[in-house]
Amino acid sequence: MLKAKAQCLCGAVTIMANQINPKFTVCHCDSCRGWSGAPFFAVQCGTDVVIEGQDHIKEYDSSAWASRSFCAECGTHLFYKLKESGAYNMSLGIFSNLDGIEMDMQYFSDQRPDYYCFSNETKEMTRAEIMAYFASAVSTTTKE
Repeated sequence: MLKAKAQCLCGAVTIMANQINPKFTVCHCDSCRGWSGAPFFAVQCGTDVVIEGQDHIKEYDSSAWASRSFCAECGTHLFYKLKESGAYNMSLGIFSNLDGIEMDMQYFSDQRPDYYCFSNETKEMTRAEIMAYFASAVSTTTKE
């Protein structure tokens, strides 16, 4: 596990993540691409996270199992947080010095548009596989 400090673009929010998984994920779902304008690159940070500047964070309840948060001052996408466990998936781009990381998984691989691809060999999960994984938390009216 890695340990690193991150911050939003304007510096109003700083984050200390104490247990970063060096194998990062990329999500191609419609929600992530709509939120970030591209696939969402994330590092899993568990729950051992210290956040300063909480009053500058805006949270959006994006699905039955998670919420997304961003800096209300500069708009930096900060994290995707799982409701049940409280685990954080931090935006990879907010960390300036993460060495020794590698792409390990691509989520919603069947929703990846044809206009980009990655050369990395990774595990992949389709929309159906993700929905089955989170089945207990998903209702029929769930947003992605």
